[in-house]
Amino acid sequence: MNLRSILILGALSAFGPLAIDFYLPGFPAIALAFGTDEQHVQLTLAAYFLGLSIGQLAYGPVADRFGRRVPLLVGVTLFTLASLACAFAPSLEWLIGARFVQALGGCAGMVISRAIVSDKCDAVQSAKVFSQLMLVMGLAPILAPMLGGLLVNVYGWQAIFLSLTAFSALASLSVALWLPESMPATHPRLPLTGAFGQYANLFKDRVFLGHALTGGIAMAGMFAYIAGSPFVFIKLYGVPAEHYGWLFGANAAGFILVAQINARILGKRGPAFLLSRAIWVYLVAALVLLGIAGVHSEKLWPLLVPLFVCIASLGCIIPNASACAMNGQWARAGSASALLGCLQFSVAAGAAALVGVLHDGSAVPMALVISLCGIVAVSMSVLTRRLQGKRDALAARV
Repeated sequence: MNLRSILILGALSAFGPLAIDFYLPGFPAIALAFGTDEQHVQLTLAAYFLGLSIGQLAYGPVADRFGRRVPLLVGVTLFTLASLACAFAPSLEWLIGARFVQALGGCAGMVISRAIVSDKCDAVQSAKVFSQLMLVMGLAPILAPMLGGLLVNVYGWQAIFLSLTAFSALASLSVALWLPESMPATHPRLPLTGAFGQYANLFKDRVFLGHALTGGIAMAGMFAYIAGSPFVFIKLYGVPAEHYGWLFGANAAGFILVAQINARILGKRGPAFLLSRAIWVYLVAALVLLGIAGVHSEKLWPLLVPLFVCIASLGCIIPNASACAMNGQWARAGSASALLGCLQFSVAAGAAALVGVLHDGSAVPMALVISLCGIVAVSMSVLTRRLQGKRDALAARV
């Protein structure tokens, strides 16, 4: 896959994190503009998450029936129009509705970009491309809030959505000009009437499900960190709010670095091997984190070291788990990508909510959820490797 295609897919993959992180600094301004509080403004975020969950499952069968290019163009165009509607929203209710539609359009890039990689690459090449796309996933949480805050302070909250409009319009033009149809003509075009059957078959594919859940449950640990770290860093350990971004950015930098190292060593060791090793690194670091949180250290740095290792290891786990899950899906790659994304997002969102439920004024809830994610992810990884071994042995006999 050439560099231009990877850059376009990176831009498409950025729709999700950009549309979430970019407008967070605008919450107070939006609340003031509509005469409400920030708790009600958070409904716009909930609407976006709901749209992501529903939209991903819809795009998978559509991409398998009509190919990748047309649904992708429709989705990106929908995101562009919805972003414009957000910028000129006359009420909070309008903004909530527009955010839902924006998510329905934006998740096309998330789902179909994975299907395109699967169309063009084998398991090792897919893992390399996914690792390169992790660069976008790591940079977006660092840069988006800072750029969003700057736009809000200078031009107002509407500028955030106008910027998203311009970005998505440029991405749509790039897709139209330089991203050809990737689905091979020899692949059967699966009918939409069989969508539920495709998802049912994927749920029966225990190797696919195992890899998807291994990556998704590990990713859930990162969501637990995102949900719990503001309280732990700022409230519990007194880190100034303006310095929180530096700690967050340092962990994101570790994530990016490991993802790029992963891309370079995949030629020597396949994605399944690297996944099976990295997941144990994640678990050990998570258990150390839980132990330190349990003794209620008065200093922050003992927590930061194992936390950094946990987040950094995800730069190896997530792309390799995705590549292993998507390997061999071929004609149903769209549906597989959709279910993969939906499972990962749903589990991760549940982990973030669990941190809030367990809140006790310490760092233990965040560390506990991350550790539980590590234990379950390792269990899934070990089980899936055994299932894959049995499948390979059976295929060799045939």
